Amino acid sequence: MGSVKDLIVLREPNDKPGVGRFIFSDRYSVFDYGEMPDKIEGKGKALCMVSAYFFEKLEEEGIKTHYIGLVEDGKVKRFDEVGGAVNEMEIKLVKVVKPEGDYSIFKKLKGNFLIPLEIIYRNSIPEGSSLLRRIEKGEVKPEDFGLSRIEAGMRLEKPIIDFSTKLEDVDRYLSHAEAKEISGLTDNEFEALKELVIRVDEIITREVGKAGLTNEDGKIEVALDEERNLMVVDAVGTPDECRFSMDGFEVSKELLRKYYRKTEWYEKVKQLKGNEGWREAVGKPPSLPEEVKEGISSLYKAFCNEVVGKRLFDAPRLKEVVSHLKEVLE
Repeated sequence: MGSVKDLIVLREPNDKPGVGRFIFSDRYSVFDYGEMPDKIEGKGKALCMVSAYFFEKLEEEGIKTHYIGLVEDGKVKRFDEVGGAVNEMEIKLVKVVKPEGDYSIFKKLKGNFLIPLEIIYRNSIPEGSSLLRRIEKGEVKPEDFGLSRIEAGMRLEKPIIDFSTKLEDVDRYLSHAEAKEISGLTDNEFEALKELVIRVDEIITREVGKAGLTNEDGKIEVALDEERNLMVVDAVGTPDECRFSMDGFEVSKELLRKYYRKTEWYEKVKQLKGNEGWREAVGKPPSLPEEVKEGISSLYKAFCNEVVGKRLFDAPRLKEVVSHLKEVLE
């Protein structure tokens, strides 16, 4: 079980892919804490349907994915075959190898494993971007990304690619050299990985643009299949994986982070995150007010309806939801 998805293993992966099913839940997680106290009604089905929609779009463009289909009434179906929104997806499973102290094991693996990276694309630098905080602390410089300056509100001429760890207790950002070193990829595979994220970014940008949304940034996870072909895995193109905006207003999980950043609980997270036992030390997060919870629920549902072009949920138009949330949250 993950903090927001459950996994049912139907066939274990070995040298060849296994088969499993994701159950997308209404749980949510922020700041690497794990499961938060509330459930957001409809979120699991919305994320499942959006992710399936994007997996099928990627496949149409010749990009390999681990997606097999959606599960409705126990049967595996394509997106256009299901009668309504479902929260279950069948997928190919690869090995998830936890690094023991160092990452040398990844250089020995032949294939069929999760690359231990989150690959991030950035089309703009919105307020609150982690990249701004890292520049402020002197951890990176604009020149590291081929730019003379990076500041809040910038729209980039071409996307920049960033990397973080995937399989550590708390994710940490990596230089391109560090990312390549820990991934176990060859020079050509690493270049292909960077090209892949740009292609995925372009497809997401195109699709959400039809719904009047701007694709600010996002992340993907990638595996190598048994023949060492790159394969997009996990979930893709959702408001949990990406940061979207509409008329300058956040349309993503970032809204939940923004809400919690105003709490005393978050101040403890800032101080203690990364220390041993930090989750117990910060204590239970506060619950969301009912109006915020309902507004975020409507946001996920309306986002799904408008991006996939199908009314899967009884929800207002996304513009209306955004307008309401502006009043509630700002």
